[in-house]
Amino acid sequence: MITGELKSKIDRIWDAMWAGGIANPLTVIEQLTYLLFIKRLDELHTLRERKAARTGQLIEDPIFPFGLNPASREGRRYDDLRWSRFRDYAPETVFEIVRDEVFPFLKTLGKGTGEDGSDSTYAHHMKDALFMFPSPRLLANVIDQLDGIDMADRDTKGDLYEYMLGKIAAAGQNGQFRTPRHIIRLMVEMIDPKPQDLICDPACGTCGFLVASAEHLREHHGAEIFADEKSRRRFNEQTFHGYDFDSTMLRIGSMNMLLHGVENPDIRYKDSLEEAHAGDEEAYTVLLANPPFAGSLDYEATAKDLLQIVKTKKTELLFLALFLRLLKTGGRAAVIVPDGVLFGSSKAHKQLRRLLVEEQKLDAVISMPSGVFKPYAGVSTAILLFTKTNSGGTDRVWFYDMKADGFSLDDKRTPQDKSDLPDLLQRWKGWQMGDGGSKMAETERQRTDQSFLVPKAEIAANDYDLSLNRYKEVVHESIEHDTPGDILARLAKLEEEIAAGRKELEGLLG
Repeated sequence: MITGELKSKIDRIWDAMWAGGIANPLTVIEQLTYLLFIKRLDELHTLRERKAARTGQLIEDPIFPFGLNPASREGRRYDDLRWSRFRDYAPETVFEIVRDEVFPFLKTLGKGTGEDGSDSTYAHHMKDALFMFPSPRLLANVIDQLDGIDMADRDTKGDLYEYMLGKIAAAGQNGQFRTPRHIIRLMVEMIDPKPQDLICDPACGTCGFLVASAEHLREHHGAEIFADEKSRRRFNEQTFHGYDFDSTMLRIGSMNMLLHGVENPDIRYKDSLEEAHAGDEEAYTVLLANPPFAGSLDYEATAKDLLQIVKTKKTELLFLALFLRLLKTGGRAAVIVPDGVLFGSSKAHKQLRRLLVEEQKLDAVISMPSGVFKPYAGVSTAILLFTKTNSGGTDRVWFYDMKADGFSLDDKRTPQDKSDLPDLLQRWKGWQMGDGGSKMAETERQRTDQSFLVPKAEIAANDYDLSLNRYKEVVHESIEHDTPGDILARLAKLEEEIAAGRKELEGLLG
C-alpha cells in the first residue's frame, strides 16, 4: 500500500515537472518512466556486480559494458551512464549525459536478445522514446527527488506507478480510459488464472489487467511459477500478452509490467480489429479486457474473419468477436462492455448475444453502477464472463446487480464503507467452485435479490436480452397514507397551538 509520505514525494515531483513546462499528464508519466527505467537498470547491474563479487567470477550479462562509450564526445565510459554515477554531477553535465548518451544507450538495450534473435519488449518500445526535459535544473531536481525514494521493494515500485497512473484525470482518445484497479482485481479473481494459462489483453493500455494477473499468480501460485528456471522464464516471457495501437501507452504499460516484476512480456503495437493485423487465432486461454467503446470502423479496414462472426462497424461488438477468435477452446474471458451491448436491438447485437448464449457458454452478467468510471466517463457498463466452447453449454446465467463498489459514484470517487464486491466474489466462487450447499443457496435466490440465476430458455425467449432489468423483480413497498380528514384535523390542532403560542408571546412582550 502506498504511504502518504510517498504520495507527497510523487506529488512534489509532479508539481515540479508541471511548473517546469511539462504539462501533459501522459508526457509527465512517460518522462518519469524513462528515469525510473534508468534507475532500475543501475539497480540490476549492481545486483549482478555483487553476485560476481561473491562467486569470484565475471559479471554475468552486464547491462553496462566494460570500456569506453564510442558515442561519448567526452570520452566517458559506459560505467558513467549509470544512475549512481551521473546523479552527483552538476545539473548541466547531468542534462548532457542523459540527453546525449543515456537515451541513445537505452535504445540499444535488448536488441536481438530474444530466443529467436528478436528485440525485447522494452528495446522495441524504447526506440521511439523522446527526451523532453526542457532544462538542466528541472532534470536535476527530478533526479534528486526520485533518488530519495526507496524503491527496493517490488510492491512499492508497483504502487508508486499505479499512483502516477491514477493522476491522469482526463479520458484519452478513442474512448480509452483507465479501468479502476479494484474492478480489475475483481475480474482477475473471478477468472482465477493458473500458471499454465496464456493471458491476453488486446486493448492493454497501461497493462492493468496483465499486472493484476501477475500479482494473482504470485499470491496463489508463487511456489509453482518460480519452482525452476524454466517456470520462471515461462512466467516472465510467455504468460502475458498485450496489444495496443498507442505507442505511448505501450511504453508506459511495458514499464508498468517491469516495475511489477515481469521482465519481458509480449507487449506489441497492434490494431487488433484491422485486417492488416489479423492473426493469433485461438492462441490464449484467458482474456481480460476493457476495450474502447467509442467509434466505428469501415468494413474495408476491418479484419474479414471478425466480420464473418458479426457484420458490424461498432467497435464494442467487433471486440467481442475478436475475443472469441483469440481464445482457445475452453478459454475463459472477463470483459467490460457498455450496457448497449446487452439490449441493443440491431441485427448485429442480437446475433452476437445469441452466439454467446447458444454456441458458447455464457457464465455471468454483472451490472455495474454508472459512476464506476468517473471522472473519466459516466457510461453504464457490465462485466461479461464466458467460456469458449464452440458447442454451447449455457444452462443458467448468473446475474449480479452491483450497486456500490466501495467509492462514491460522483467525480470525486472518495472511499466509502459500502461495497458489494466481497459479497459478489463470495457468491460467484460459491456458485462456481463451492460445495453442494453453496450452489444450492445460489439456486434458491429470488429475482428480488442482488444475485440470481436465469435459465437459457428464458433468455432466448427474450430475444437474448442480457440486461439485468429484464429479469430482476422490483418489490414496491406499499405505503398507507392518512385520510384527508385526519390530516385536516392535525392541521387544525397545529393552528390552535400556533395561535396560543402567539398570544402567550404577545403577553410577555406587554
